[in-house]
Amino acid sequence: MSDSANSMWGGRFAGGVDAIMEAINASIGFDKRLYAQDIAGSRAHAAMLAATGIITKADHAAIDAGLQQVKDEIEAGNFQFKTALEDIHMNVESRLKEIIGEPAGRLHTARSRNDQVAVDFRLWVRDQCDAAIAGIDRLMRAFLKQAEAGAAWVMPGFTHLQTAQPVTWGHHMLAYVEMLARDKSRFHDARKRMNECPLGAAALAGTSFPIDRHMTAAALGFDRPTANSLDSTSDRDFALEFLSASSICAMHLSRFAEELVIWSSAQFRFVRLSDSFTTGSSIMPQKKNPDAAELLRAKVGRILGATVALFMVMKGLPLTYSKDMQEDKEQVFDAADNLMLGLAAMEGMVKDMNANREVLAAAASSGFSTATDLADWLVRSLNLPFRDAHHVTGSLVALAEKKGCDLPDLTLAEMQTGHPGITQEVYSVLGVDNSVRSRVSYGGTAPSNVEAQVARWKEALA
Repeated sequence: MSDSANSMWGGRFAGGVDAIMEAINASIGFDKRLYAQDIAGSRAHAAMLAATGIITKADHAAIDAGLQQVKDEIEAGNFQFKTALEDIHMNVESRLKEIIGEPAGRLHTARSRNDQVAVDFRLWVRDQCDAAIAGIDRLMRAFLKQAEAGAAWVMPGFTHLQTAQPVTWGHHMLAYVEMLARDKSRFHDARKRMNECPLGAAALAGTSFPIDRHMTAAALGFDRPTANSLDSTSDRDFALEFLSASSICAMHLSRFAEELVIWSSAQFRFVRLSDSFTTGSSIMPQKKNPDAAELLRAKVGRILGATVALFMVMKGLPLTYSKDMQEDKEQVFDAADNLMLGLAAMEGMVKDMNANREVLAAAASSGFSTATDLADWLVRSLNLPFRDAHHVTGSLVALAEKKGCDLPDLTLAEMQTGHPGITQEVYSVLGVDNSVRSRVSYGGTAPSNVEAQVARWKEALA
């Protein structure tokens, strides 16, 4: 590398080794987002230290008031974060000392930055689980509203993105309600497992001070303190669970985003999206691009990438804390931001979209979508083995294809070329509306089923 290139690169770190070490070591640029959790943890810790007689009540009063002032300053935008102080913990403590003096030095009794960051991060991720659950609830309600409105609207059901059998719009919307319900349960499960408090584990081995970890756990809304100090400070599986649940949820959002991209195209015209979630072309005035759906479709890459990145950070670390773990937060912050944005954007698009019922119905009738209904009728009415019925149906599909018409358009005489036992009754199953009404098995697409499932979910989300 040339001297000039070295000089250009080195311009950012003109202070030499000290500047480079400060830049790589500091986390305040991103972990300042933990300020509320850090201050909450410190206030709970100080209250416990006073209750157990480790610090005086006067020192506790000064510390608590000082921490509240620090929080107020941060939220008012009047707090100066300093890279030289490395992280949110030291920035808060340094300012606390400026405000209250000597008692600030007693706050860190019986704890370490190791258990402090563990509790801060766990509190933050727990909050994100709650936010994800709330966002999923809102999106489920948006899908339910669509399902209720279109319980009987027919549309094509696809396999391999080719017309398979007719289904109802409501049934398709409810498929995403089911997916999102599982997503919500994953966040609930992750939250339950992470709801143990690591505060009091100290650096790695616990402490000789007579602390009350159950008191701090309760004060911070945890179910219990963590049971092993080594595990408490060294593991981030709670963050990995959040990221894993986020990745699966984002994948579900991406699947519907893909459908919106396809459905809103001129070739499909299944749905119309308003200007709120689309953009125009700079040179093609007829275009309405589904940009929000396309961007949302890409979000899963960032969220899954964050999941993989944290796995890579953690996979080779011996117990307990290593500085590698400072790389845990940026990935989670980014994934959480993008998941919440994705949920909000998808909620807006689902509320905003209008189904083109006429186009959906016409498409449902195409591609011989009731061929399976014909085969089922042959089994029920003529007692044919299903494989024979399948063969008869295939021959009639070929005939309709040759004539350029659909199955219901074949005459009875033409139907009977496939099998002489076919009667006029066969036409009762061939229309798409008849087809969907007949699918009454539990979980099937019949409008009556859709209405029952909508009622069930509305009650569950009430």
